[in-house]
This record gives sequence, C-alpha cells and structure tokens, in this order.
Amino acid sequence: MTITPSRPAITATGLRKSFGDNLVLDGIDLQVPEATVFALLGPNGAGKTTTVHILTTLIGADAGEVRVAGHDVAREPDEVWAAIGVTGQLTAVDNLLTGEENLRLMADLRHLGRQEGRRRAAELLERFDLTAAARKPAATYSGGMRRRLDLAMGLVGDPRIVFLDEPTTGLDPRSRRTVWQIIRDLVAGGVTIFLTTSTWRRRTSSPTGSRCWTTAAWLPRAPRTSSSAASPAATSACSSPTRTGWRRPPAPWVRRCAATRRSPCRSPVTAASSRCGRC
Repeated sequence: MTITPSRPAITATGLRKSFGDNLVLDGIDLQVPEATVFALLGPNGAGKTTTVHILTTLIGADAGEVRVAGHDVAREPDEVWAAIGVTGQLTAVDNLLTGEENLRLMADLRHLGRQEGRRRAAELLERFDLTAAARKPAATYSGGMRRRLDLAMGLVGDPRIVFLDEPTTGLDPRSRRTVWQIIRDLVAGGVTIFLTTSTWRRRTSSPTGSRCWTTAAWLPRAPRTSSSAASPAATSACSSPTRTGWRRPPAPWVRRCAATRRSPCRSPVTAASSRCGRC
C-alpha cells in the first residue's frame, strides 16, 4: 500500500536569517508533504544546518513564517518539539554510558515513565540491531553503531517528523545502506524525514523504494553582502606580493648540520660548504 501525502508536515515562507553582516538565508520557501523524504541539498556554508536549527526551534528566524506539524515555530515551540526528533551532524551519544543507558536518558528527557522508557529502549535496540551491544559502553561502538544509536535516540519520543543533518557523513558503504534502510522503514510507517546533504550522489543513491517518495530542494549559498566582502586588511599575509627575487629563508630548526648530523643547527651555513660556522 502506497502512502499518499495528505497535508504538509513542514511549511516555510520567506525564511530569512543573518548573523551580523553575514546573510545566510535570503527568503527561503519550503513545503514538505507528510510521510516523505525531503532532501535539502547545498554546498558547505549555504545554510542547511541553520535551516534545520530554525525548523527545530533551536534558533529564531529574522523574518518569515514557519509551521512544523501544524504548529507555529515561534509561538508554539513546545508543541513543535513534542512532535519532532532531531539528529545532528555530530552524534549526541554519551561515551561513558551504555547504549541502553543513552536511550533511557533520552526517555527521561522526554518525560516517559520508568516502565515505558525501558520498553521503548528495548524496542529501539532491537529495531536498530544493537541488542548485543546494549550493555557495552558507547565508546567501544564503531562509527556505524554510534550513528544508529544516535538515530535511535532521536526516535525515543515516537516523533512524527525527524530531522537528520548529514545522516551518512563519515560512514562506510555498508553502514550508509543500513541508515538508508532505516529511513525507508520510518517513512513506510508514516514518518516525515527532513534531511540535509551536500552531495547529490547521497540523495540519488538513497533506496526510497515503493512506499515513500523523495523530494529535494537546492539551497544556494546566499550572496555576500558588501560589508562581508574581503578587505585588504583582512587579506592573509601569505597572499601579499613579495619582492622580486626575494625568497623566504628556511627555518633554522629544520636544517641538519652536515658534519655532526645533528638537528637543529642554528648557526649560519657558509656559502662554500653545507657545514655551519660552528662546526
């Protein structure tokens, strides 16, 4: 049975955000249907993570209207937070805790009961194939296991919308396929996935299958303002023109004396030989 999107899970109109004189988002419009995968593509520095932070109530927008799960992000942040799950670029796994303890900690933060938290942790450990490592410290997990645990932590509250910021960064092909399979299963169950990536290959290689369909939007890098343009004073000293025929002398501590073979040799080298004046 194919899930047909009914109403938008995420809408954004005229989204703008600046950090000082640096314009990051310049009037972004988004509409993400329910039970789909939405990929926000763009180069590094285009504002993908900033967009995720705004949609998940972590930071406010300078202008524009945003609604997530039918709630206004600015006026109803608690309702929005109760309906979403977030997995950032860097894992939020506590290395000193076991996999099970990490999930139970998230259950406590979600205000689940003691029994419900244990049940939910056991369910997610089995779902993400982490049952065998449930009582081992997270510091002993591989990169793929840590990423799966991080995804599981974002699903403790049974969210309707999941935000994934660069979900496959740093993963090997096998772990990447596992993550895409998890995403496919979530969408098949009616969950909306909003993910960011910087390469089109990651998006086109995602096995969406027949039970979900993928939409994508390209987020170009915002034009630089005149005040943020590079000024001569901000130019690196390495890019300044050098005098004709002049070369920077090598650092003395990287030179080895030809006679004693000792390093460093801080005495000047004579022109006649490679031996220093001291030798």
